[in-house]
Amino acid sequence: MNETPSRILVVDDEPSITEFVGYALKKEGFQPDVVDNGEDALAMAQENDYDLFVLDIMLPGMDGYELCRRLRTKTSAPVLFLSARDTELDKVVGLEIGGDDYLAKPFGVRELIARVRALLRRSQGNELTPNSHAITASGITLDEDAHTATGPAGDIDLTPREFELMACLMKNAGKVVSREELLRDAWGWEYLTETKTVDTHIKRLRDKIEQAGYDPGLVETVRGYGYRFKL
Repeated sequence: MNETPSRILVVDDEPSITEFVGYALKKEGFQPDVVDNGEDALAMAQENDYDLFVLDIMLPGMDGYELCRRLRTKTSAPVLFLSARDTELDKVVGLEIGGDDYLAKPFGVRELIARVRALLRRSQGNELTPNSHAITASGITLDEDAHTATGPAGDIDLTPREFELMACLMKNAGKVVSREELLRDAWGWEYLTETKTVDTHIKRLRDKIEQAGYDPGLVETVRGYGYRFKL
């Protein structure tokens, strides 16, 4: 029996881009929907359960950053930003407000599809890593195969990026992990020198931990060094 195709919402006000991206995704077996503004995107996200969002940053009215912020209150599905702006600051801002990846225009079909597949694998728990296993610390179990975080108090609803961040911390439970190490291991972007995005995601991660009924103090700040997950 065939698997249900992943649903993807593409938001861009350039018809040439939406036609190109929509066609490429459909050809690869995905189920894309296309809108040209943030308001319609929010309405579509309210009505449908999307597996991934592809957002342009320069949208009319509500820009892609604000759209991402609002989507994050409704869904943990990964967000891939598209933009003609390709500075380090643009990428950092996108990460800080909840984005999972950033693709600069112009881009090729192969790179687009590779990024989409990688984000979907992470979010759906199908990342093919030979050393995948369950990590347990302080009563919380992180299953790298199923991409779930569970414990006595219940499940912790994490975005793909938050999951990678927590996995890095829990694999080193009891040890201090620097912001640079977290940025490298959770994002894979060694060339980014800005580390404030790590602090932003740590705060969001603590909020998620607390909302699920656990102590947010499980993730400790070690001033001048980085962060540590309690054993």
